[in-house]
Amino acid sequence: MTETNQKLIEALNSLPEEMREPAVAHFLEQAEKFRMLKEQIAEGVNDIADGRVSEWNFDKFLRRVRKT
Repeated sequence: MTETNQKLIEALNSLPEEMREPAVAHFLEQAEKFRMLKEQIAEGVNDIADGRVSEWNFDKFLRRVRKT
């Protein structure tokens, strides 16, 4: 078992019983958000590498929006 896992177990064991399940649920929710963020970042990096991203000119965007 890694040191990180051991620390997590110790932290959970230090909580009152009724708080452990919500704490685990929160931790898993945050882990899923982090996993999704990593996927989105990788997708963005791939888009840049494949040339699917261009510079964004905010002033030009506003002019276009105001015309419509």
